[in-house]
Amino acid sequence: MSDSLPTRARIVVIGGGILGCSIAYWLTKMGENDVVLLEQHQLTDGATWHAAGLVGQLRSSRNTTRMLEQSVEMYRGLEAETGQAVDWHETGSLRLACSPERVLELKRLTTMAKSFGLPMEIISPQRAQELFPLMSTHDVLAAAFLPTDGYIDPASVTQAIARGARMRGAKIHEHTRVASITVDGRRCTTVHTVNTANTDGTGTGADIECEMLVNAAGMWGMEVGRMAGVRIPATAVEHQYLISGPIEGYTPVELGKMPTMRDPDHLVYYKPDGPGLLIGGYEPDTVAFGTGSGNDGGIPASFQRQLFEPNFDRFAQLAELGTKRTPCLETAGIRTLLNGPIPYSADADFVMGRVPELDNYYVATGFLYGIAAGGGAGKMMAEWMLEGRPSLDLWPLDVRRFSFHHTTRRFMDKRMVEMYAHHYKLAAPGSEKVTARGIRRSPLHDTLAAHRAVYGSRGGWERPNWFAPDGVEPVDQPSFTEPNWWPHVRAAHLAVREGVGLIDQTSFAKFEITGPGALAAAQWLSVADMDKPVGTVIYTQLCNVRGGIECDLTMIRTAPDSFYVVTGSAFGAHDMGWIRTNSPDDGSVIVRDLTSARAVVNVVGPKSRDVLQSVCEDDVSNEAFRYAKAREITIGSAPVLAVRIGYVGELGWELHIPTEYAAHVYELLHEAGQAHGIVDVGYRTIDTMRMEKGYVYWSTDVTPDTTPWEAGLGWRVNLNKGDFLGRDALVAQKEAGVARKLCTFTLESMAYPVSGEAIIADGAVVGFTTSANFGHTIGKPIAYGYLPVELAERNDFVIEVYGEPIPATRHDRPLYDPDNTRLKA
Repeated sequence: MSDSLPTRARIVVIGGGILGCSIAYWLTKMGENDVVLLEQHQLTDGATWHAAGLVGQLRSSRNTTRMLEQSVEMYRGLEAETGQAVDWHETGSLRLACSPERVLELKRLTTMAKSFGLPMEIISPQRAQELFPLMSTHDVLAAAFLPTDGYIDPASVTQAIARGARMRGAKIHEHTRVASITVDGRRCTTVHTVNTANTDGTGTGADIECEMLVNAAGMWGMEVGRMAGVRIPATAVEHQYLISGPIEGYTPVELGKMPTMRDPDHLVYYKPDGPGLLIGGYEPDTVAFGTGSGNDGGIPASFQRQLFEPNFDRFAQLAELGTKRTPCLETAGIRTLLNGPIPYSADADFVMGRVPELDNYYVATGFLYGIAAGGGAGKMMAEWMLEGRPSLDLWPLDVRRFSFHHTTRRFMDKRMVEMYAHHYKLAAPGSEKVTARGIRRSPLHDTLAAHRAVYGSRGGWERPNWFAPDGVEPVDQPSFTEPNWWPHVRAAHLAVREGVGLIDQTSFAKFEITGPGALAAAQWLSVADMDKPVGTVIYTQLCNVRGGIECDLTMIRTAPDSFYVVTGSAFGAHDMGWIRTNSPDDGSVIVRDLTSARAVVNVVGPKSRDVLQSVCEDDVSNEAFRYAKAREITIGSAPVLAVRIGYVGELGWELHIPTEYAAHVYELLHEAGQAHGIVDVGYRTIDTMRMEKGYVYWSTDVTPDTTPWEAGLGWRVNLNKGDFLGRDALVAQKEAGVARKLCTFTLESMAYPVSGEAIIADGAVVGFTTSANFGHTIGKPIAYGYLPVELAERNDFVIEVYGEPIPATRHDRPLYDPDNTRLKA
């Protein structure tokens, strides 16, 4: 093996499943032929070989959907390109609805598909039965059909992809296990391997120096990450499916033409399989694989092309439900019941991108839908490695969305089982997870719980979503229409608009940029001019080379060579990583996380100044403390950094408090506010208020795919301050003009949009909503969405909500306080 393995390669890919092979394929297709793929046994021997092979495209994220569409496009032409059969069947897919609530979900999915450009349609139960004649329709109310979905043979398509990679120069080495990885600073430099072909353990190893490494090790992703000191929140769970005996009256050819079918109310899915049917599902009591003891468990490297013992007792619940849908299974018999591991992540979605710990280590693992995603995900990863970022914004899949706690087995084993069990569960908007909670808590957590806070979770933080008044049970009851928290969110909304509220925003990610190069780094990173007087609060975007918004945050200049940065609860790792990656590494710039050092209490509303002044030794009048300024003040006996800015569109201060003083400050404010009708406010109220004010949310309204000009944030861009990251692209776009524009809409009749709804003009889909909520001050539903610029001046549109067309009006200015008179009062 030492003779055959190279001593160096530009890129090393670890893992010979469909993802690893696809990454090698796309790297070579993009012109990089110095690629070595290492597989510890044989290709597909992990989880790929026993995958079910369904290829569905629609996901809740537009760009994830587009990535899966690229898989289908690739699979259609792969056999002709490589000469290797892939057994692709573009038969379409069915999704059934057996309750009124599931019909609403189906309508929402179809509306979303339409906004994404997929040809999904709602069809009758009778039409569904014509497409899949083995099904019983006795309880089916409706179905959705997507004709471009299908199924494929996992092993065949992986071998075809591998052949395509080899044809363009990739070197694939089987029986080559990675034993360790050498790291120097922020780079992995050498991969150390061992030959696994000799079962007696006498195999020798070899070392490969590399410039980049990608961990596509599937269920071993966590173990391979540990070799380089990288924490990856992905491992595996047990998944079962049954393959029936022959279906009487149907030939394999006739069965093979039937669509795949998902029946979420019965927890099962179907796929033709030779003379029979494959039926799998998501039972509520699966188990995580490789738990071991505590956080030190792992999946044995020797677990290759192996299965678990079938668990007939656990599968019986699915078999019973599946037989009700397809009675033919009663007589077909069982050919086999397969129980195997499938990769799974801490939030049940893919884990992709460059890790925050190292500059040349990439990951592509945790793929529950590895066959469906394989082709497109490989392309995105190749772009990430060769061009610095993928052509699609994939934040929902980005490894940087995770925090430390997500990477612990204690968290993953509980959350993965919950996510698996809820795979087909009907989840109304606002549903929260219940396992692995209470990990990150504000110092005010217990106080607010006593005030009847109903908590949600974001980035591992427990955050109050809303507050239940006396007599109302403090629990969520989500709904596709009006949830139980609606009137209480409205009451808090109006109380802040008219009086004063307190918001615990401790979960904000907070960090500082210091050092002699801090100002130069901030200027290079930001579109706004950062050379402002100490004490200035600067709202800014940080853009990539294409002008897309990588970060949307606030920087406070606290000293000539120091900036205090505040961003969203879930964006800390992402934003800190972006700043570090694009700052000098010569020691002139230091980025330090301060999230745990300070709590944040927001006192906000037209009466907030009265409350704050009553407990503060300093003058907080408008003359003494202007909008977008920050300074140290004393509240009671606590030192506080007061920041006059906010996210709800009212007079107010974010109070950044050393953690040990947080309860003291909150208690003083709460007591002083009683005379003014002060209320506790949750995050669901924040969202309704920010939408009235026209404030955007990064990852939905603004993303690395959207520019400040497109998002209506051009007023933050200073092209005269000198060069900065993304400036050339922004100059070019300003000169050429934008092709789309973020717009605000009100819906002219009552509806409950969430986001992802189709925006329609003259009968054609012209966009989709990025955010949606109800504006309790204006009394109408609100939605944001991008329009082609040629349509961005007209006012009459339709927004399709759960399949219903709702007239919508576009607005040029924020719906609330467009002149900022209340904000700057």
